[in-house]
Amino acid sequence: MATDNLVRQITTSGKEIKITLASTALSGEAQKFVTAKAKEEAGKLSGIKKVELEFAEAKPTELNQIGNIIAVMSGKGGVGKSLVAGLTAIALKRQGYEVGILDADLTGPSIPKMFGIASRPSGSETGILPVLSRSGIEVMSINLLLPQEDDAVIWRGPLISNTIKQFWEDVLWGKLDYLLIDLPPGTADAPLTVMQSFPISGVIIVFTPQDLTTMIVRKAVNMAQKMNKSVLGVVENMSYLQLADMDKRLEIFGPSRGIEMAQASKAPLLAQLPIDPELARLCDQGEIESYDSETMRAFGQSLKQALAQKKP
Repeated sequence: MATDNLVRQITTSGKEIKITLASTALSGEAQKFVTAKAKEEAGKLSGIKKVELEFAEAKPTELNQIGNIIAVMSGKGGVGKSLVAGLTAIALKRQGYEVGILDADLTGPSIPKMFGIASRPSGSETGILPVLSRSGIEVMSINLLLPQEDDAVIWRGPLISNTIKQFWEDVLWGKLDYLLIDLPPGTADAPLTVMQSFPISGVIIVFTPQDLTTMIVRKAVNMAQKMNKSVLGVVENMSYLQLADMDKRLEIFGPSRGIEMAQASKAPLLAQLPIDPELARLCDQGEIESYDSETMRAFGQSLKQALAQKKP
């Protein structure tokens, strides 16, 4: 309840305490449960003899307190953008932050699968509650609302843009230190909607070491700059394959372009992620939060430094 930011007012008078909570996204049954728990906890306070609780209406946007919003984008598809969004959220969560992921890739959502989330979001006419991952990361994705996870979302641009806005305006995110937005690839309607409608703190750009990378990354950088959004850093995914038996790195997609892309974006190179069969296995099994490696730990440190430098 604290992270949902539902507490609106607490007043005391003698041995009595009155608590006002927002009813946002709470069904009738949920309100009864919250009432019972709140009275139980408040009743434990020394000297309190009477606990009164009431609900007040409020919009999710009135309750949400999000410190930083980071958009994860790429100039093209298939570079592992959703993977990087997931790993970024996990790295921040391991540093003790409250974190959420808004899956804005409506036609190719993969965040729920990687995190092993299959339950539907709860809520009411007043709002939607995101689903919690095993480690406590809040997740909202169109796949969690579809009858079947493999149902195709065959929508035109305006409908996609409006749905992304609803994930921002109608979802009770509560108090978060960081909200990660997994953008669809490219620079068209959906990324434009996010850049224009969300108070983006910074952008992480994902790429792979291929010949077209320079042009594609620069397109993403140019979009961020034109929208007055700072680039926090770049991540090179599928940078190499580590051959453990030979103690050798095999650059399957060509030589690394990490330093070159960092220079082009005027932002730090946050990570060069390898092709890791263990990570692929964990994503397929919905257990990405169990992933740990030297590269992952280094990514967490680079991310921490980049965010610290951006703070005023």
